[in-house]
Amino acid sequence: MSAFTVIPDAPDAPGVLEAPDRKKAKGLPWGSPTVYFVALVVIALMLAPIAYIVIGGFRTNSQITVDPAGFPNPWNAANYIGVLTGGVFWQEVLNSTIVAVVTTVGVIILGLMASYVLARYRFRGRGALYALFAAGLMFPITVAITPLYIVVRNLGLMNSLGGVILPQIAFALPTTIIILVPFLRAIPDEIQEAAFIDGCSRLGFFWRMVLRLSLPGVITVGILAFIASWNSYLLPLFLLNNEATFTLPLGVQAFSSQYSVDTAKVLAFTSLSMIPALIFFSLFERRIVGGLTGAVKG
Repeated sequence: MSAFTVIPDAPDAPGVLEAPDRKKAKGLPWGSPTVYFVALVVIALMLAPIAYIVIGGFRTNSQITVDPAGFPNPWNAANYIGVLTGGVFWQEVLNSTIVAVVTTVGVIILGLMASYVLARYRFRGRGALYALFAAGLMFPITVAITPLYIVVRNLGLMNSLGGVILPQIAFALPTTIIILVPFLRAIPDEIQEAAFIDGCSRLGFFWRMVLRLSLPGVITVGILAFIASWNSYLLPLFLLNNEATFTLPLGVQAFSSQYSVDTAKVLAFTSLSMIPALIFFSLFERRIVGGLTGAVKG
């Protein structure tokens, strides 16, 4: 039996062949409404706590006590102004920025160099070394927090941003290498051979060609390292005791403890602390997806 059926009743095109699967294509152009309903419910559940925190910062403590789920009446920006005009918030933003930027730069430089060796050089134990970095993905920082504390204390880096930066770089390297190695392996050998024929050294090939060709992966690992460092809480909690060195996540916890009776101000401080990470992630979301897609294809 033929896979097509003849439609003799078509007035404008008699005898037109129609595939039996065409009926399936006559469904809704935008998919099932159930999928969109479930997606909207999930989005609402994710955004509701954030909206509550942001709106709660415009309320007073009396309004929160009387009607915890209500809207501000009237809207009061004094809590946000008080946080922004104080020096504690901006000091913690500066500390978080320093830690995140230095961590990101260190992860990119060390991760790119290690990935280049694992991807482009053949030596004994290369597979075992790559497997060791891959195993690092299953080793969370929570398990190593006590040894890290002892090591950082012995190095004299307690209550310093350097004591937070170095462990963060180390624990970000496995993810960085796993993402970058496929990018570097995908570079054709012909390009490397042509560069060597033109008199380019190995380091010159690395800086002039490898870095540019692997730029999507480098941007991806940089964004992931920055966000992870910015949101890090456990490591600064164990290593930082001086309020002058507090990062923003640790500062939120300290601020909420200090002003536990001023709920509205705590909500304002918390909402302001979320804004940098949300903006950064929103701007570079496509870069993250594109870089991870390239890593999977590689």
